[in-house]
Amino acid sequence: MKKRNRQMNLFYIPAVALMALFVVYPFFRAILISFCKWNGYSENIRFVGLDNYIYMMTDRKFWNAFGNTLLYGFGSTFLQNVFGLAFALLVNSRFKGNKIVRTVVYMPIMISSLIMGYIMYYFLVFDNGVLNDIIGWFGKEPQNWLGNPVVGRVAITLINSWQYVGNSMIIYLAGLQNIPQMYYEAATIDGAGKWASFKRITMPLLVPSISSAVILNLIGGLKLYDLVVSLTNGGPGYTTHSVMSYISNQYFTQEKAGYSAAIGIFIFLFIVLVSAVGNHYFAGKEVDM
Repeated sequence: MKKRNRQMNLFYIPAVALMALFVVYPFFRAILISFCKWNGYSENIRFVGLDNYIYMMTDRKFWNAFGNTLLYGFGSTFLQNVFGLAFALLVNSRFKGNKIVRTVVYMPIMISSLIMGYIMYYFLVFDNGVLNDIIGWFGKEPQNWLGNPVVGRVAITLINSWQYVGNSMIIYLAGLQNIPQMYYEAATIDGAGKWASFKRITMPLLVPSISSAVILNLIGGLKLYDLVVSLTNGGPGYTTHSVMSYISNQYFTQEKAGYSAAIGIFIFLFIVLVSAVGNHYFAGKEVDM
């Protein structure tokens, strides 16, 4: 048996090797680069210690991007979970067209975020944009929607929420179908209404699903990149950048590889912290069936 187990362990080697090559090594390489001044392609790398991190603390553009990231992350997570749960409750009931609703809600996930951003760009763009064409039919003047930072931030949050709400729906639907029906039958016998059953039975027993959906959506929102680049490219100016798109801008456009690495390490630690706090919070809310 031990010999067989040793042979089976050999199958882990390719996965571990790929993980080390594409995750572990780049991570530690990024830590090293974050303490250096480097343009990203030359052989001239100069150690500068904590200068990149100190500069990050005073970089207004970075903190604007960080604030946007909190909006995209927490705002999208809230909307995805509220509407995801609502759709899950809807499709968990039997009605004609149930499967069609599931398909329509889940379908946007199958489109790349980058492609989704470009699609929505042509809805919101000033010249010949779909939205401006529609309001033009009513005699209204075209608006530069993506030239407004507030509209840009709201658009990114709403589009990201709409695209991934189906993911939350599937998680909640699995949780709802895992709740024994006898609990609801007992509550009905005791005279509990639908709201009381939802509050006292459904929500407590959905905590594992809520935990999974919230953490996954939050991580996805905090590392949002594709949609920002394709929809606004961080504009106008730097007003709608997320941290991830700002990292790309600093590395490839500004040629500040060391600084972008420092930002990457910071946002990595922030996401780890948020995930740990979220998991700890929801772990204390779980109940046994």
